Amino acid sequence: MAYSYKTSIGFGLVYIPITLHNTIKNNDIGFNMLDKKTKSRVQYKKTCVDCNDKVLKNEDIVKAYEIEKGQYVIFEDEELERLKSKKDKNIIIDKFVSLEEINPIYYDKTYYVVPESKGAEKAFYLLKEVLKKENKVGIAKTMLGSSECVIALWVRDDNLLLSKLFFDEEVQHSPTGEIKQDISKQEVTLAKEIIKGMSGNFNPADYKDEYNARVKQAIKDKAKGKQIKQVDDDKTIKITDLMDALQASVQNLDKVVKIKKKA
Repeated sequence: MAYSYKTSIGFGLVYIPITLHNTIKNNDIGFNMLDKKTKSRVQYKKTCVDCNDKVLKNEDIVKAYEIEKGQYVIFEDEELERLKSKKDKNIIIDKFVSLEEINPIYYDKTYYVVPESKGAEKAFYLLKEVLKKENKVGIAKTMLGSSECVIALWVRDDNLLLSKLFFDEEVQHSPTGEIKQDISKQEVTLAKEIIKGMSGNFNPADYKDEYNARVKQAIKDKAKGKQIKQVDDDKTIKITDLMDALQASVQNLDKVVKIKKKA
């Protein structure tokens, strides 16, 4: 598996060279854009406003920040690279915190952490084992690519993982606000009964991207000249009264349990 980043972890005076590998692969279906009439491929070209639609190459383009209308400060890639310190490029753990302290809303992208050499394996294994036994997460600030980020080093299923965290200023407050309603004991009891009846273990393999599979099948069908039929599996029963909906849900749970016992 090709790595995404090459860096190092430092805690105390311990230094561990590592590589970061994607935990997720992209299963998106890549559609091409075609002209509706000619069925010719659509191309996206980079042009500038005052160049009479001249197509630009990558080497003709520079990064710039608009400080006033029409006035820009231009940066070369080398100049931005000079702003990174050695500390920025490495992962120097700032503190260790309890895993439960981190609100899941702060988690962004996650990578597998792999020791970069045989000589790094002992220190890597030591850090992984201690984090697991102490239920701790290492927190640091570093540069990944061209952006600075807060990261969390944590262990799950015996893997050392690195998760990019959102900065606090990136996380928005909930638009829900404070909601309080009067709910009866009977409504609470019924809701608990529904949750209890629907409780189970989370197994990621139970959930498949069915839409993705239908699109792939549709590609094969259309290639053979077949028509696409509307998927119709809406069996939802709408009940507007909350108490009626709760009672009907509990009754439905009873039916499901009876069917399972017969099976």
